Amino acid sequence: MNRRRSSSSKRPARGTRRAAPSRASGRLRLIGGDYRRRQLPVLERPGLRPTPDRIRETLFNWLAFELAGAHVLDLYAGTGALGLEALSRGAAQAFFVETDSDVAASLSANIATLGANGHVQRQTAMAFLAGPVTPFDIVFLDPPFRQGHAVDACQALEEHGWLSEEALIYLEIEHESVPRVPANWQLHREVRAGDGIGRLYRRHRAA
Repeated sequence: MNRRRSSSSKRPARGTRRAAPSRASGRLRLIGGDYRRRQLPVLERPGLRPTPDRIRETLFNWLAFELAGAHVLDLYAGTGALGLEALSRGAAQAFFVETDSDVAASLSANIATLGANGHVQRQTAMAFLAGPVTPFDIVFLDPPFRQGHAVDACQALEEHGWLSEEALIYLEIEHESVPRVPANWQLHREVRAGDGIGRLYRRHRAA
């Protein structure tokens, strides 16, 4: 995804007054594919930064033969690092879901800069998952740690029909948690990601 965080929320609390307007203070570097080495601005936000290169390289090595023509969903998108990397490496289309209006606008601008086939939805992940359904082949799910979002999001993805028959789901959660995912998701690969664990699941048709 795109942001590593402590146990607190990765976004300012609703109603919190900002001390200064948002500004780009960092850079996201795409590491493979058509947009390799392209650098894009990242807004200054507490806890907001791209998924580290090492984790992205590992993940996209796993996905190397799955990306061509894939339809991708990047929930809790933040910088959109994973969805943008997927587009760079051959995905046909990516949807990015982000609640912060400034972060969403920055992500939209970066997509336009690349000329990529990406679309940003400015709403919460659960509101998006309650809306009209389009099945996705690959989903990146990296919710705020220690807030209980992962279980509900995984359940909604499976029960509401958001996943293609053999979809791949990358879930990143706090390292001390035992993930509760649908029974028909089979763990494929696993990597330590800072204070979290990244797990790649393959969906199989429910019995």
